[in-house]
Amino acid sequence: MKTKRTVAWLLLACCFLGIGFFALRKGSEVFWKSVYPLKYKEIVEQAADENGLDEAFVYAVIKAESDFDPDAVSHAGAIGLMQITPDTFEWLQMGEDQMLPTEELLDPLVNITYGCKFLARLLESFHDPVLAICAYNAGINRVKSWLEDGSISKDGKVLDTIPYPETENYALKVQHNYEIYRKLYF
Repeated sequence: MKTKRTVAWLLLACCFLGIGFFALRKGSEVFWKSVYPLKYKEIVEQAADENGLDEAFVYAVIKAESDFDPDAVSHAGAIGLMQITPDTFEWLQMGEDQMLPTEELLDPLVNITYGCKFLARLLESFHDPVLAICAYNAGINRVKSWLEDGSISKDGKVLDTIPYPETENYALKVQHNYEIYRKLYF
């Protein structure tokens, strides 16, 4: 009789552990998805598709740049979700029939559209996501100069080190965000 009770208690404990594990796992997923959301999903999907970008990559940049604050403005004057500077915005609009004013960068549709266009151009220029992210943060010419510096890049194609701690931390942050977005959603 005592053995049957012990077995019953063990089965009951296993059931509770299983239920607890499932609830904890589901709760953890809900928590992580609230920290790493898919805000502006339709805009991101469209802009990423039009520019041949991985959506997870776009979300990783938005998370790192503004944490999804469309009104974000940096100390360097970068604006909106993807933190585009007015000069970069103007450069990205070259050749277009009508130039949009800088204030339009506060519009998520405009900001994500041009942010994705910028990321695509950087990937096209550098052929490497890490270099593209470094250029997004530190500037195209700065990354080109790093690649030309033998103490920073032995082969002129890959950075052996990222000389700016801010840019190195930014690149690591985007890579970390990317891994989480891929694991959670894609």
